[in-house]
Amino acid sequence: MNELAGSQLGRASAYVDHYDASLLYPIARQPKRAELGLAGALPFLGADVWTAFELSWLGPRGKPQVALAHITVPCESTHIIESKSLKLYLNSFNNTVFADAAAVLAHLRADLNEAAWRGAVVQSSVGVRLLDPELFDREPVQELDGLSLDRLDVECRQYTPAPELLRAAAEEPPVTEVLTSRLLKSNCLVTGQPDWGSLQVSYSGAAINQEGLLQYLVSFRNHHEFHEQCVERIFMDIWQRCRPIKLAVYARYTRRGGLDINPFRTSYAQSLPANVRTARQ
Repeated sequence: MNELAGSQLGRASAYVDHYDASLLYPIARQPKRAELGLAGALPFLGADVWTAFELSWLGPRGKPQVALAHITVPCESTHIIESKSLKLYLNSFNNTVFADAAAVLAHLRADLNEAAWRGAVVQSSVGVRLLDPELFDREPVQELDGLSLDRLDVECRQYTPAPELLRAAAEEPPVTEVLTSRLLKSNCLVTGQPDWGSLQVSYSGAAINQEGLLQYLVSFRNHHEFHEQCVERIFMDIWQRCRPIKLAVYARYTRRGGLDINPFRTSYAQSLPANVRTARQ
């Protein structure tokens, strides 16, 4: 992807500690979606749910302030925001004076919306919520709900995406299941650094073969794509191979650089999952 040549991924980067919105680096979603045969209306809804654990700025009297930021980027936005650029952008708040948290929030919303839509008409805004330190102890830790696929004793030999491993019992009555795995691993598209995640698959329809699904998820182990792209690939492979009536795929990736990214894709309208971190996050 030629547009990645301009990003800071894999490069030594200067530490900019005064506010600079130009540090944000958007990457168009469509080229990777075209690889999946997606054009025009998307077959899924959802968002990329981020948590920023390293957010600080200076108050009017120079005293440092801190907060957590929950960021929701709608999947219909034209661009993803490259994670290192978001880290650099957030660092630029560190020695910048803001009147209050509301001013910080306003800058975050405006800048992230501009990056996510990059000149296109904004169809749905990026959501940003700041959590004050007084509320930090209310942040729960919880594993994804569902039946763990990791209990299965399966042989795994494929470590690049193998959708042919997916199969469903179309001749049997439909079921509704929620299946999870902590064995998702992929690699950064640019740096090759490992990305570790937990995944939840919720569906109604022909029963998906659980051994094959686990082997398929393991097959991402040597695959190079961004978090958002991996989840959309998983969604589309299950959607096309197993043909469920309803499908939702949710991944929670461990944090890097003070950021975690948690993509959610669903075939039907529903509320986004609560942004509750797992123990590894």
